[in-house]
Amino acid sequence: MASRRKEQQEDAKFRVLQIIEKNPKMSTRAIAQEVGISNGSAYYLLTSLIDKGFLKLSNLKKNSQKTKYSYILTPKGIREKSIITSRFLIRKKQEFEVLREEINSLEKSVGNFGSVNKL
Repeated sequence: MASRRKEQQEDAKFRVLQIIEKNPKMSTRAIAQEVGISNGSAYYLLTSLIDKGFLKLSNLKKNSQKTKYSYILTPKGIREKSIITSRFLIRKKQEFEVLREEINSLEKSVGNFGSVNKL
């Protein structure tokens, strides 16, 4: 199983790709806030995704503010997002099953007193 740090990095990458797909004009700062990482980490992650060919940075030349840009998922980025999404889903289902077992065990140990709704 992957280390916790690697999982966190992949989760951040997954969330960044997900956010960009929904809102390509989102700023690096807004992406960082949405994902829950520092601005520097967001910048590093976005740069890495661009370097790997998963994202393309596009200036909005018609805009009077030349600092405006948008991120575009490349076909390679769409494939990567699909792969990451699949791994994310598998991992979350495994975590869910572990939690379900723990909840069932705890409910049995207290005799279902004040038990929460069954999952």
